[in-house]
Amino acid sequence: MSRETVVLGAGMVGVSIAWHLARRGRSVLLVDRRPPGQETSYGNGGLIQREAVRPYTFPRQLGKLVSALPNRRVDIRYRLSGMLHFAGPLFGYWRHSAPRRYEQIIAEYASLIALSTQEHEPMIEAAGAAELIGKEGWLEVHRSQAELERRQHEAEDAAKRFGVTYAACDGEGLARLEPELCSGLAGAIHWTNSWSVADPGGLVTAYAASFQRQGGEFQQASVRQVSPQGEGWRIDTDTGTLDARDVVVALGPWSGEWLKGFGYRLPTFVKRGYHMHYGAAQERRLRHWIADSDIGYILAPMRAGIRLTTGAELARLDAPPCHGQLDAAERRARELYPALGERLEAEPWKGARPCLPDMKPVIGPAPRHKGLWLAFGHGHQGFTMGPVTGRLMAELMEGEPTAVDMAPFRADRF
Repeated sequence: MSRETVVLGAGMVGVSIAWHLARRGRSVLLVDRRPPGQETSYGNGGLIQREAVRPYTFPRQLGKLVSALPNRRVDIRYRLSGMLHFAGPLFGYWRHSAPRRYEQIIAEYASLIALSTQEHEPMIEAAGAAELIGKEGWLEVHRSQAELERRQHEAEDAAKRFGVTYAACDGEGLARLEPELCSGLAGAIHWTNSWSVADPGGLVTAYAASFQRQGGEFQQASVRQVSPQGEGWRIDTDTGTLDARDVVVALGPWSGEWLKGFGYRLPTFVKRGYHMHYGAAQERRLRHWIADSDIGYILAPMRAGIRLTTGAELARLDAPPCHGQLDAAERRARELYPALGERLEAEPWKGARPCLPDMKPVIGPAPRHKGLWLAFGHGHQGFTMGPVTGRLMAELMEGEPTAVDMAPFRADRF
């Protein structure tokens, strides 16, 4: 079966690329071993984070590094085997987190974030998915007055430079917004032009259905091998063989390992994460998505229940799960939100965020293979940046002017 383009990976990034290419009239086949939106895109905090112009850095303060050593924090945990396996990329991550280099990265990273809600909007409309979207913003809650003031300063800067909107509130103001939270909190930053999503996997599924209505096709299959053939590519799957002129690799946390077969040694690593859904009495449910920022977890009132998501776990992609981080987050979440009910699932969900040392994704052509295109490494923000990545990739592949400068996202920067 021949296609003009085959997109490998049906998460938010891959589906968005397929959607934009089909919209331009390409014959596109989307391939994944699972249905759209059922891997990494399913398990996130459900936020389209227009405010997230500052990517997460590797801690450089001695106090924070020392506090992470006992391996009991909620925001960050590690496995020694994972730290050793990813030693090179993690050292690069630490180096790029230095203040001067990080300031340059912010401007480049923010060029994608600034288009996030703008690029989700037409896809939401085409997918008929408006009922999944909340536009009331979300609350970054702080227990520490000093940390609240520091973040307010960063919010002011983000508003001036990148068009982020927010409102700061003290403890009393926070209590009016969320009366079920515990007392004694310093306050919150209310990020007002970010959006919440009641079912993240459902939104990706809706986007995929919209792609198919445009003439695109989806095939559930496991890819065994991809190889150059003539002027294009041959894709061998467990359900048959495909031919394509262009292949797009949007395999999220599996992309780096997969590309080694083509001789690319990109410094990828993963940050794993966990979530669990909980019950809560309807009259005591949260009104907003809540991030307990001083501790490092999110509470999200989704369709499936109150989703509790953990911070990052530095471990190998295939390492067995370790639920201590989620258990610790649950204990702190019950302090913050005493109405949190019982667990609704037998086992926590586990996933992995695809990361690169300079905190920016790869978006563009493979350096040494014509017709091979790369889109991965979005870290914590693949769900937010999927649609803008789709637009940019389509512009590149069609030879159109791009909405932003693509040089910072080239694969050959490494």
